[in-house]
Amino acid sequence: MPSSESDTVSLVSGSTPPPPNVPAGLTLTALATGFVMAALDVTVVNVAGAEIQDHLHASLGELTWIVDGYVLTFSALLMLGGALANRVGAKTIYLAGMAVFFLASLGCALAPDAGTLIAARIVQGAGAALFMPSSLSLLVFAFPEKRQRTRMLGLWSAIVATAAGLGPTVGGLLVGTFGWQSIFLINLPIGIIGILLTRRYITPVAGRDIAIAVPGHALWILALAALSFALIQGPRLGWGAGPMLAAYAVLVLAAGLLVAYERRAEELVMPWELFRRTSFTGANLVGFLFNLALYGSMFMLALYLQNARGASAFQAGLALLPMTIWFPLGNLVYARISARFSNGALLTLFLTIAAVASLTMVSVSTSTPYWVLALAVSIANIGAGIISPGMTAALVDAAGAEHANVAGSVLNANRQIGTLVGIAAMSVVLGTITDWNRGPAVSFLVIGLAYLGAAAGAWLLILRPERAATVAAPA
Repeated sequence: MPSSESDTVSLVSGSTPPPPNVPAGLTLTALATGFVMAALDVTVVNVAGAEIQDHLHASLGELTWIVDGYVLTFSALLMLGGALANRVGAKTIYLAGMAVFFLASLGCALAPDAGTLIAARIVQGAGAALFMPSSLSLLVFAFPEKRQRTRMLGLWSAIVATAAGLGPTVGGLLVGTFGWQSIFLINLPIGIIGILLTRRYITPVAGRDIAIAVPGHALWILALAALSFALIQGPRLGWGAGPMLAAYAVLVLAAGLLVAYERRAEELVMPWELFRRTSFTGANLVGFLFNLALYGSMFMLALYLQNARGASAFQAGLALLPMTIWFPLGNLVYARISARFSNGALLTLFLTIAAVASLTMVSVSTSTPYWVLALAVSIANIGAGIISPGMTAALVDAAGAEHANVAGSVLNANRQIGTLVGIAAMSVVLGTITDWNRGPAVSFLVIGLAYLGAAAGAWLLILRPERAATVAAPA
């Protein structure tokens, strides 16, 4: 048995320990660039949505596919990305994902119509699915000591959250100055920096000779594709239309076959044994509901500001800045207080605050003063900046370093499915309730309930087991 956590990490995948002379800042930057691009390409597209609709003559359904097509392949292929990282090596897969994302971003910028843009976004999601789980795995390996790793997770999340928080403003500035294509072209210099830094400073993590559950991954992808089709096309086609009934049937069949496959197969898509650890289950539940609420609200608010309040893309980006600037600040606060308070306590408290703040907006309308809306969303997002690294740290602690690849894949898959469902849910609400005095109010109700459910999950599955473990620990 290894004598320390550091020894455990050094034995992962038969790799050598990370060299001590690599600057922590360069390591962190290299592994954050991929995440930064992935975060930007959700939030930047939100504020550019109206511009894309005008220039490419895209419908609300096509706009939803432009956002959710990316999230679909992102979430569907994350588990496969983690498995490939285990087999081939995390650094190799990370670089491959960065290259795919780089080329797909160029394809997005050159897209002449909505269909081509949707296709390029789907390829972008595949690239992100490759580098995301590898990023977390390489970070865990680079910082094996728990206290340092927790601090680096907070800083890593702060970098990513800064990109997500500034995304709408950056997107509005780029769209207003250079056109909607520029929101994808910005990925090119970021990608080049990330690839060069990774090749130079990141230590390879060797792969293992393991089989990949190809049939299981195929069923997982099919189930998520059917779910996405149903959520996005339902408002346009009608929930009882023939294509919708076919989508329901494919979803149920694929999910049923996946369960049957997982019960018999030796190589599994999902690490079910990890879900026996309540904190692992809790972190994934929080991740799903948190992303549903957060990214659903950002998608809705960008459309609301432009369609209901007449803001341009740039004006909408500026209006969103006071609401989203709190993400990185919350992450930095987490890095300072994480040693004093448990992850379960922090998650429960700040998810509850986000829920209450969101539910105060269930009466929002076009006559609601901007400052009232900005204050409520800002209070919710202060918590969001602490929730994101908190759930990641809870997951890593529950899974252990030896399961870092697959644990990161599971959490990110759940979070991206939450994003997919949240954006689709907002599209359903706004497509069904076309009155801008009612649609956003119902949207905030859905968002608040999602935050509340996440708070309950954090309390029951993370905080209570933490307290029980503290009581049971010897003095």
